[in-house]
Amino acid sequence: MKIAISMALATASLVAANLVDIAKEAGLKAIPSSKAELMKLIDNEKNKITDAKVELGKTLYFDPRLSKSGIISCNTCHNLGEGGDDGISASIGHQWSENPHHLNAPTVYNAVFFDAQFWDGRDADLEKQAQGPMQAAPEMAATKEHVAAVVSSMPPYVKAFQKAYSKDVKITFEKVADTIAVFERTLVTPSVYDDFLNGNKNAMTQAEKEGLQTFIDKGCVTCHNGIALGGGMNAFNVVDTYEFQNIGDFKGDASGMVKVASLRNVTQTAPYFHNGQYWNLKDAIKEMGRIQLGSVITDKEAASIETFFGALDGRKPTVIYPMLPASTATTPRPDMN
Repeated sequence: MKIAISMALATASLVAANLVDIAKEAGLKAIPSSKAELMKLIDNEKNKITDAKVELGKTLYFDPRLSKSGIISCNTCHNLGEGGDDGISASIGHQWSENPHHLNAPTVYNAVFFDAQFWDGRDADLEKQAQGPMQAAPEMAATKEHVAAVVSSMPPYVKAFQKAYSKDVKITFEKVADTIAVFERTLVTPSVYDDFLNGNKNAMTQAEKEGLQTFIDKGCVTCHNGIALGGGMNAFNVVDTYEFQNIGDFKGDASGMVKVASLRNVTQTAPYFHNGQYWNLKDAIKEMGRIQLGSVITDKEAASIETFFGALDGRKPTVIYPMLPASTATTPRPDMN
């Protein structure tokens, strides 16, 4: 009996080891367990991560006064209390306006691992990406001058910038965006999937491992690979046309390429697809198989893959809502127009 149990355990360990190798050969990568190795991946030599920058960036991330109306912050569309997105089909911004292209907000969690930012991949890093929503008319609708004026008008912000950078730092729109990006670079969510790839063979359940195998076998890793299981640019409607392609006018970049959505925390980021038309994850899996792989994914296979997706629910960093500095007589007033 003991020999049989030992043999079964040895076989299970071997199977798990083989699956790790298979996953890595398929292009899947874990978030490093070592803080030093992780920092090599998330830090920016031109915008180094420091504790002072992270804390200041967090405060700015939650400050709605950076918007023209004074009521929209970065967290409005990238809610850190859930999946790092806004949970609606088309994002809502200034004057309660819907995104004109009927696009929803991608998650900010693990965005540091993306090869490209925005659905059309127009920006390469978080520093540049952070500048976009603040200035976009249907989003925060602010000017560079407004953002710089808001931050410069409050002594606690001025002192925080001096602490994070230098005594003679000039608070500019670009510096504000860079600081927000530093905070966003730390929003990494390792999960049991990473523990498994990093060597803990028992981190995932047997059903999750089977789902990972199905995910690989069906070819989902063709697009959903790397650390983010997505985040790169790829052709869309490869084999067939997305059922809801005509909702919104988004067609991707100039070459028709679309950023691949990250699958990390995907159980928390409904609705799915760029225009948010699928609320059921299994249905979204089957639709991706149809239009991207030309493959019929059965209900059983979709359920298995969805089970694996549960292993991608990550351990989110603790984010304590910051106390924002008080406005002053020189702080620009909210403008709803």
